[in-house]
Amino acid sequence: MSSDAFGRNADGLFKPSRRRFVQGLAAGGAVASLGLWPKLSWALKGPGNPNVLSGTEFDLTIGETPMNFTGRTRPAVTVNGSIPAPLLRWREGTTVNLRVSNALPEGSIFGHETSIHWHGILLPANMDGVPGLSFDGIHRGEAYHYRFKVNQGGTYWYHSHSGFQEQAGLYGPLIIDPIEPEPFAYDRDYVVMLSDWTDMDPTRLFARLKKMSMYDNYYMRTVGDFLRDAERNGLATTIDDRKMWGQMRMSPTDLSDVNANTYTYLMNGETSLSNWTGLFRSGEKIRLRFINGSAMTHFDVRIPGLKMTVVAADGQYVHPVTIDEFRIATAETFDVIVEPSGQDAFTIFAQDMGRTGFVAGTLAVREGLRAPIPPIDPRPLLTMQDMGMDHGSMGGMDMSGGKGMEMSCGANMGMAGMDHGAMAQTSKPADADPHAGHDMATMKDGSMAGMDSGSTVTHPASETRNPLVDNQAMVVSSRLDDPGIGLRDNGRKVLSYSMLKSAFDDPDGRDPGRDIELHLTGHMERFAWSFNGQKFSDVEPLRLNYGERMRIVLVNDTMMTHPIHLHGMWSDLEDDQGNFLVRKHTIDMPPGSRRSYRVRADALGSWAYHCHLLYHMEAGMMRTVRVDE
Repeated sequence: MSSDAFGRNADGLFKPSRRRFVQGLAAGGAVASLGLWPKLSWALKGPGNPNVLSGTEFDLTIGETPMNFTGRTRPAVTVNGSIPAPLLRWREGTTVNLRVSNALPEGSIFGHETSIHWHGILLPANMDGVPGLSFDGIHRGEAYHYRFKVNQGGTYWYHSHSGFQEQAGLYGPLIIDPIEPEPFAYDRDYVVMLSDWTDMDPTRLFARLKKMSMYDNYYMRTVGDFLRDAERNGLATTIDDRKMWGQMRMSPTDLSDVNANTYTYLMNGETSLSNWTGLFRSGEKIRLRFINGSAMTHFDVRIPGLKMTVVAADGQYVHPVTIDEFRIATAETFDVIVEPSGQDAFTIFAQDMGRTGFVAGTLAVREGLRAPIPPIDPRPLLTMQDMGMDHGSMGGMDMSGGKGMEMSCGANMGMAGMDHGAMAQTSKPADADPHAGHDMATMKDGSMAGMDSGSTVTHPASETRNPLVDNQAMVVSSRLDDPGIGLRDNGRKVLSYSMLKSAFDDPDGRDPGRDIELHLTGHMERFAWSFNGQKFSDVEPLRLNYGERMRIVLVNDTMMTHPIHLHGMWSDLEDDQGNFLVRKHTIDMPPGSRRSYRVRADALGSWAYHCHLLYHMEAGMMRTVRVDE
């Protein structure tokens, strides 16, 4: 019987190729040859697991361990010898002591310094674990004592903030048991941690991205695609579309910088062939704590045959919402409740946003079972609307020059050659703070006037004729009700941010005293990423006053999706009317979107603020936020 590229036969059942079979055998292996770790089931309400560490005293050793996920042995950065790192279980209200030792060997390709950042955890700045801010890092042969009180509950994770160690395996789940009873019931509790692994030295992968940013884009459009599009949409429309993408020197198939052509996707440290399995009895309620601990991958998650009820996002309770599928950005967490019954096994299926690969595990009544794995969805294409370039507003433009797109200065899209007045394309005043983004204080009474769906955009002066900026959105909206490219109208009920509502009122209650707007910018060919066209190395800290309530407005001028994470403080996402919607620590920003959230500057010190796509952060999309009295 024939099988497809992913090893499925005509019945949809998984039939591994020899290469995939070897990958499955080697999954999660710290190897002498092809030795295996025990399965990391992480049943939080089940028998004890040696890879779950709980209490208030922890000893964590960061070292280098050989791993084999693909049939090839490669060095990895591990905590206590495992990928993922041990699950840490804390309790709200306690004080934890974590002694982290650096045992990286001399000459390690991962450097001599390491660190651990406790993602989404509120703590003093010197405990946050970002070298160069309020912490010097942990040098080889040294240890650092993290000590802080745990002031929250929920599902979180931890990872390195040193070089590319996060890509190389230094990440792990973190569960905090709350003081108060949870507002939902369940019988079993599993962590499902998703990640991406590469056999390449991450430093070499970053260098390749700088030289050939589209290396992994195997799905460039062909002559056959042109003919099909012309038949469906008309020849003139198809030619205009190809000409527009050509002028921008971009590809509508470029949804992710690194995908399954380089990555092997993992679920709790195991490949699909290894088949991570969470056990259940029919009729039980199962809590699944999904954590995206990847370096560069958005996953779209579903469990065919089961509804999922989302009960928490980024560790914070939300009003329950029942769905079939959700997109989880890098660094986000979602807790869902499922009630498996009627069959012995269900597939947990997580495909990447670009539809180049997947990882799958199983919920089953006993080990060794597997349900059919669904086919990967058709690959989506970016549209001009996805990029904030509404076709309707561009009618009649000559794309070859004149009033078309200004292609000089790094293919700076159209902002110099277009009718500025028609697009409300203005710049910051010359005397404005170049490091603080746009001053949005002209908004009356803190309202979100002018931020409604389809509003035109004001761009900062630092973007103008900037060789690091190849795109500027013309028309943007919050897109809060958009599940995302590749998920629209797919016949399933898919989660969107507009469906998330915190199970509590705005914890601060004050209107923001001031607003700051920042643009997410980049240049695809140069693989340069930034805020406002300014790299991290070129700007001063963004300064906040201790205790103030302020609003951050983000505008995504790029064609990529960016999960943005502010350390040390919550990000309270607003709806289109400026009302509190949902509390998060990571805000995903799709192309052409404009989203706003409130921040209470209640944590003194220097904090990282960055895109959580690792290579975007390393390429410049990062700022320091300084909170002073």
